[in-house]
Amino acid sequence: MVAITFKNNPVTLQGSEVKVGDQAPNFTVLANDLSPVTLDDSKGSVRLISVVPSIDTGTCDAQTRRFNEEAARFGNTTILTVSVDLPFAQRRWCGANGIDNVQTVSDHRDLSFGKAYGVAIEELRLLARAVFVIDSNNVVTYVEYVSEATEHPNYEAAIEAVKALQ
Repeated sequence: MVAITFKNNPVTLQGSEVKVGDQAPNFTVLANDLSPVTLDDSKGSVRLISVVPSIDTGTCDAQTRRFNEEAARFGNTTILTVSVDLPFAQRRWCGANGIDNVQTVSDHRDLSFGKAYGVAIEELRLLARAVFVIDSNNVVTYVEYVSEATEHPNYEAAIEAVKALQ
């Protein structure tokens, strides 16, 4: 299993580690209007799933903005930002920051995504920072579990993984 720290303190991740070549696990999270969102909802497109501990923190803010900017350059790609923030907070943040190319979704209800992708932090009930790229056939083609949850992911590698599928 992946070793993750949060502010340099080791944490326990719940769920199974996802690896390149795996069939992407399905999940159910909530859109900003409280409607359910699943992996199957975007079947047939490339998916970049950006996972952040909380949208209202500096690194998470920067990560979401970066993928929002890149989204305009991608064709047939769905970009989801997953956190355990409440859907109302995500909607407020997106509106205040002009985020319209990335769909923020909440895993607050039952950690469906967090447990399916092995990013649910047991001690904090937050998600560990990670990036997953999934092809149109639901095969995982890129995985990054960021070893220190307060640090940035490798944006360039994730972007190249999306471009390779286009």
